[in-house]
This record gives sequence, C-alpha cells and structure tokens, in this order.
Amino acid sequence: MDVEQLLTYLARALVDHPDQVSLRLSEAEGARLYELKVSAEDVGKVIGRDGRTVNALRTLLNAAAQKSGQKVRLEILDDRRNAAGAPAAVPDSTQ
Repeated sequence: MDVEQLLTYLARALVDHPDQVSLRLSEAEGARLYELKVSAEDVGKVIGRDGRTVNALRTLLNAAAQKSGQKVRLEILDDRRNAAGAPAAVPDSTQ
C-alpha cells in the first residue's frame, strides 16, 4: 500500500460520506503536498478535537513516506467559507 492509498483508506474510514473523499497531489516546497477534500459535513471528523485526528493522519503519513524517502505535507481543504469569503485550509500544526 502506498502513501496515497493509505491516506485515502484512512479518510474513507473516518467519514460518513466516503464517496466524497478525494485526494489531490502536487509538489510544493520540496515536498509532496496531499490535499484531502471531504464532504462539508465530514470536515470536523477528519480534523478532530483540537486537530488531533488530522495531526495523527499527518504523523502516519510522514512515517509511511519516510520509508520511501519522501517528504510530504497534508492539508485538509474546507469548502466552508471564512470571513473573507475564501475557502479555508486547515494549517499544519505539526511543523
């Protein structure tokens, strides 16, 4: 199982709408950036209380990626709008 499959598997196991889980991969700042998008109703489930769930996902993702010598980052895309009207992204507090 590669990093992408692992992340998709875990995200689908956490949410109520697994069919709406999507993952986009891009290169950013010398690392692979994984952008995870879930249903607006499921964003809180992926983030968890005080970000505990997303931080656990980041820890697992980093451990799996180190095995293959990769640097990775995970961001959760949140379609809910912030005060400025732009979609919000959940910051990575593990770095």
